[in-house]
Amino acid sequence: MAHGTGKIIANCQLSIVNSKNMALTATEFNFPGQQGVYHGKVRDVYNMGDKLVMVATDRISAFDVVLPKGIPFKGQMLNQIAAKFLDATTDICPNWKLATPDPMVTVGVLCKGFPVEMIVRGYLCGSAWRAYKSGVREICGVKFPEGMRENQRFPEPIITPTTKAEIGEHDADISKEEILAQGLATPEEYALLEKYTLALFKRGTEIAAERGLILVDTKYEFGKHNGTIYLMDEIHTPDSSRYFYSEGYEERFEKGEPQKQLSKEFVREWLMDNGFQGKEGQQVPEMTDEIVTGISERYIELYEHITGEPFVKENTEDIAARIEKNVTEWLAK
Repeated sequence: MAHGTGKIIANCQLSIVNSKNMALTATEFNFPGQQGVYHGKVRDVYNMGDKLVMVATDRISAFDVVLPKGIPFKGQMLNQIAAKFLDATTDICPNWKLATPDPMVTVGVLCKGFPVEMIVRGYLCGSAWRAYKSGVREICGVKFPEGMRENQRFPEPIITPTTKAEIGEHDADISKEEILAQGLATPEEYALLEKYTLALFKRGTEIAAERGLILVDTKYEFGKHNGTIYLMDEIHTPDSSRYFYSEGYEERFEKGEPQKQLSKEFVREWLMDNGFQGKEGQQVPEMTDEIVTGISERYIELYEHITGEPFVKENTEDIAARIEKNVTEWLAK
């Protein structure tokens, strides 16, 4: 296991948990003109009427469960990666982003989201590999040939959509045919969702290659605003995507060795090693300060590899007050 528990703990031995590195795990803002709030697994979304204020908290989820402790700087990292990639793909499709008034906040256009997530895969791994290994040969209406191996590249990227689950429930695979039959999108809308998904994945793949990375799989969410389809939420972050290092990929694949990953799979592996997969009756293992710090450091590693830029930590002494000030000032413009 190239990037499993051992790496987290090894990192921690070199770290001192700094009490000033606080994590933002809950928000209860009341911005001027606010009409409502939705608390998601990781993001808190404030409805401002025609706009949304999306706060990327430091919560972390795995197996559709929000873990009991937050990860310092995670929200800042995810928000800044997503903003960077949203800006780098505006020529492909319109997206919801208007501004990032705070390192942990994106303000954007209010869209009515499609109730599906467009998951696109370039390689057979993760949950798709676990299903394949158990004998499944069709996922979301996409047929898989016999004889494939873990982390094998597909001839062309495939789209395996899921429904969007409520907190505490699991996302469920759904096929294009089921999406159309249930009226979740019209044939014309779904054709555009597919086109945008593949074009965004191609761009993400190209940007990753420049950083010595392989974009393995990712997910996109879309919605409509004034009749136009917009890309929403985060894109190409370690929470929504899986990356391999390009160097050594072929050699590891030929030997059947685990790939060196840049994703939050290492968190899932740590949970699985400790007997947790989000199933009923299972307990989340204890998240010590060392584990939390190790995860935070891995996220910083992800940020710096994915963006090619050093990560600059924001002051975390009173994150909520900083966000409230920055967002309120932006809304008043």
